[in-house]
Amino acid sequence: MKKTPLYEKHLELSGKIVDFGGWALPVEYSGIIQEHEAVRNAAGLFDVSHMGEVLIEGKDAESFVQKMVTNDISTMKDFQIYYSPMCYEDGGVVDDLMVYKYNNEKYLLVINASNTEKDIEWLESKVSGDVKINNLSDKYALLALQGPKAEAILQKLTDTNLDDLGFFEFIDGMKLRDVSALVSRTGYTGEDGFEIYLAPGDAARLWDLIMEAGSSEGLKPAGLGARDTLRFEACLPLYGNELDKDITPLEGGLGYFVKLTKDDFIGKEALAKQKSEGLKRKVCCFEMLDRGIARSGYEIYSGEEKIGFVTSGTYSPTLKKNLGMAMLDVDFTEIGTEIIVEVRNRKLKAQIVKKPFYTKKYKKD
Repeated sequence: MKKTPLYEKHLELSGKIVDFGGWALPVEYSGIIQEHEAVRNAAGLFDVSHMGEVLIEGKDAESFVQKMVTNDISTMKDFQIYYSPMCYEDGGVVDDLMVYKYNNEKYLLVINASNTEKDIEWLESKVSGDVKINNLSDKYALLALQGPKAEAILQKLTDTNLDDLGFFEFIDGMKLRDVSALVSRTGYTGEDGFEIYLAPGDAARLWDLIMEAGSSEGLKPAGLGARDTLRFEACLPLYGNELDKDITPLEGGLGYFVKLTKDDFIGKEALAKQKSEGLKRKVCCFEMLDRGIARSGYEIYSGEEKIGFVTSGTYSPTLKKNLGMAMLDVDFTEIGTEIIVEVRNRKLKAQIVKKPFYTKKYKKD
């Protein structure tokens, strides 16, 4: 397994290490529920150094990125961030990613760890004009500090006024004590927080500085388990679950990030056709009525008719309920509709509910 620069730190903290897409990462330290609650009520610190970072540079960088993603990056300001799916010609999703704009000739794409090689091959296969693609994944460690107290904790380490950093904006070269980092106001938990990109050699030191700064604020180290339950409650999609090569962004509930009014982009024709014909299936949310936890891949029925499958499901530590997201035939997606989830050969009742489960608490300008 590949190790992040913080691997020894996780062992020191008794992190329970698992194989996550070929990476040795902590699934939990003190326990998933405690870590989840720390992020909702105070703050949690995550090691997400496995994520991929790809620099796109050149005179044609803007038009290239615009062609590759479904969102409209022509409306971006410098030092702003957009979220976007990146699609195949048939509308299936290559990956969902973050676009960091320095200027019209320089963009940083942050991509899912398990897709890094595939994404880079895809980008390189579509290059035209004056565009250079540089895989910087090994040049960055990445920490995510998330939760309502994230700003107060990080502010102790910098003279930069973090209150001035808006949601989905970033600063490169921010000084956190003696460590220089790219800091963005983003995350994957439904809470306010920051993602901090820095040289791998500085990662362990900054981890310690942040943990020390948060020691009186209730900060806890948090693993992949809490990362998943947090993103799940906020209904943030996970590639391989709510999105993949066989699921379009429209079916995955990401229509807002598909700008069919912009000039051509890869997948536009297929997605425009799907929208005009009407979706046959889509991702929706459900709550278990019978006792049991729905897991990814479980089949869903209406009577004897199979109508879809679970994309993500777990116990919600915040709402104290067993919840799930599912890809269902559109006829069965109305709120209040009863469905049957097959859990280990048992047919259990569930009900369609409103999305999202948890209202996101991002910093709004």
